[in-house]
Amino acid sequence: MIRRWALPLLLLAFGVFYLLPLATHGLWIPDETRYAQISQEMLLTGKWASPHFMGIRYFEKPVAGYWMIALGQAVFGQNLFGVRFASALSTGLSILLVYLVSRRLWNDPQKSLVSSVLYMSFVSVAMLGGYANLDPQFTFWVNLTGVALWFCFDSTTRRARLWSWALLGLACGMGFMTKGFLAWLLPVLIALPYALWQKRSGELFKFGPVAVVMAILVSLPWALAVHLQEPDYWHFFFWHEHIQRFAGEDAQHAEPFWYYLPLLVAFALPWVALLPSTVKKAWVDKRLPRTAFLLLWLLMPLAFFSLAKGKLPSYIMPCLLPLALLMGSTLSDKLAQGQGRVLRLNGWLNLVIGVLALVALTWVQLKKPVYEHGEETLSLVLVFICLFGWVLANLLQAARPLRFWAAPLIGSGLLVALAPAALPHSVVYNKTPDQFIIDHLQELRSTTALLSNDLGAASALSWQLARADVTLYNTIGEVKYGLAYPDTAHRKVDLNQVQQWMTDARKQGAVGVVMRVKGDDEVAEVELLPKDGKRYEQGNIVILIFAKVAQ
Repeated sequence: MIRRWALPLLLLAFGVFYLLPLATHGLWIPDETRYAQISQEMLLTGKWASPHFMGIRYFEKPVAGYWMIALGQAVFGQNLFGVRFASALSTGLSILLVYLVSRRLWNDPQKSLVSSVLYMSFVSVAMLGGYANLDPQFTFWVNLTGVALWFCFDSTTRRARLWSWALLGLACGMGFMTKGFLAWLLPVLIALPYALWQKRSGELFKFGPVAVVMAILVSLPWALAVHLQEPDYWHFFFWHEHIQRFAGEDAQHAEPFWYYLPLLVAFALPWVALLPSTVKKAWVDKRLPRTAFLLLWLLMPLAFFSLAKGKLPSYIMPCLLPLALLMGSTLSDKLAQGQGRVLRLNGWLNLVIGVLALVALTWVQLKKPVYEHGEETLSLVLVFICLFGWVLANLLQAARPLRFWAAPLIGSGLLVALAPAALPHSVVYNKTPDQFIIDHLQELRSTTALLSNDLGAASALSWQLARADVTLYNTIGEVKYGLAYPDTAHRKVDLNQVQQWMTDARKQGAVGVVMRVKGDDEVAEVELLPKDGKRYEQGNIVILIFAKVAQ
């Protein structure tokens, strides 16, 4: 039964919990609108080698991730589903990798199913699978390098090894073209100590060149093309995005070395109670080749990212696949032995978390309502459905752990599928301005000039209108480097220039302005604009439409 129904059931769960919710909520700023706009611009301009953000050079990432998001928009339309499809597809492929590599590791259909269910139901994995950025894609390519590495060492014929090393090179090349040089480093951190421990380092020199050649064949055409078009690309990308970010004293998002340890525990939700027994079993079995390989796959990237100066939570997403395999093996053994104590504890832990969340939401709603009565009733109902579903699913596991061991998958699925649509308007209005822009799309399309004081709002405006010509008002942020080029320096105006800019722009036609007004500084920015425009407000987003004036 497991052999016959495992993959169809996983596919059904993926469709319900991952694909269906993609179009139920607007694009989050700043990440989703940025990636939507950059990939859309590639579609509209045909400039596929060098990323541009609203027409401004944007060298922070390579191009393959944008290509995938652009492909989603080309196939499904320039809409929410099209923008997010690449992330969902990448996560779905990672789930498939869990199933395939677990079959190779243990040749046990139940372990394959259990490991896949665990990975799919990690709330962190599911949430990122519906979020349009490059992390799900990069995670897939890094996951593929780990899977290919095990196939490299586990294959028994020369032909199979050659194909496995070639697959490793393909994954490294695509990972490099998605997010950079880390895709080349991470497999080395795993392969080198494993090969030395197994006294198989000769294989690295014998077959490793196959992977190197394949990686070069995959990435070199684009690397040369972007160098010819933008000679400064590699200088910025290498030094700013790698050396400074990971080792510089002024690295972005600096955090202490232990930052990822509690995060890894949180990312294992809703299976946290399985961690102690998983660690114990891995320690006992550490001399087994497959267990040692999985431990290296988990711990070496974790150690590297922990030593880096700059840290973001999503950096350790590639660690979750080997963690799911180790946890899946432990859980499957407990199921086979009829040991349900840990699962019962896991169910009660999740149930307590859900009940506490329900109590906290009810108390807050009664004391100082987060959801306005009447207008946000549907959102409030959805959030209670999420929490009640979480509680009931984990109650099943707590009550009948051996029979309903997979019940947390339902709780996680409901949470990820419904939570974005259940957020209060105070969050939605401020973080997804593209939906507010849609309400005034006709007026904004009739304008000849666009202005915004926020990169997230500007990119949402640019994506919805399919126009890159948004002038940035008193903000530069991450496009500081691109704005330093002479041909795009005119794309910014400061407080001293904005009134003259408005006067000149209105002589040419109507002007559309999208502002984020969060404090006194932004209020002062609005005060410098003319007073005769149409004004629309939603949350902290303000849309102003100024008519053309006589010359």
